[in-house]
Amino acid sequence: MHEHIDGTVVALTGASSGIGEATAHHLAARGARLILGARRQDRLDAVVASITAAGGDAVGVVVDVTRREDLRRLVDTAVERHGRLDVLVSNAGTMNVTPFDELDQDGWDAMVATHVTGLLNGIAAALPVFRRQASGQFVNVGSTAAYVVKAPQGVYAATKTAVRILSEGLRQESGPDLRVTLVSPGFTDTEGVGRGTTGEVAAWMEQQRVAIAMPPSAVANAVGFAIEQPAGVDISEIVVRPTAQA
Repeated sequence: MHEHIDGTVVALTGASSGIGEATAHHLAARGARLILGARRQDRLDAVVASITAAGGDAVGVVVDVTRREDLRRLVDTAVERHGRLDVLVSNAGTMNVTPFDELDQDGWDAMVATHVTGLLNGIAAALPVFRRQASGQFVNVGSTAAYVVKAPQGVYAATKTAVRILSEGLRQESGPDLRVTLVSPGFTDTEGVGRGTTGEVAAWMEQQRVAIAMPPSAVANAVGFAIEQPAGVDISEIVVRPTAQA
């Protein structure tokens, strides 16, 4: 059933919670060999322990995607352990949603550094390996905010729009041997919702999360679907949102 995932070597950022954690469990259950990256050592260790206890193959690497050397270490770990890297899932994200008038420049910088620079750091680390192998897949986690901009998500939406554009540009340059997939989730029930947000916006986002958010497993399923396609088939873009999200 999942023969195209079984044995696949997958590196995954933002793996300690939410969509990343759900994707790690989903892929591990289907036989993927995982190199999981995240900033929080304790949470990362817990995910790795849970997967290995269930018979899965996973190792953790402490990774801050804003640091080039961390992404190189993640990719190098895959190559050292398994001799190759088949898929890089760039999922690390941060959501500092505030009105422009709050002048949350630290929050703006964090989103640019994580979503844009972080994605580019992953591409730079994995692309030479994929070229050398003449195979490989980038799976980049975007957001429906790149399609429908709603205040006060302007900066967040801009960075996720950059993810969308970078993914398409990379796809066009990837050639016949590489695959590039953009997975754009809508409202998902993760701990990141509302973090870095204050006041009425935080209250509204939490209310929406309880009311309509889909489980992270829905996004994990989409990532798995893209990976399990046969060689030569590129699922370029998947948008997955709760039916209640207008």
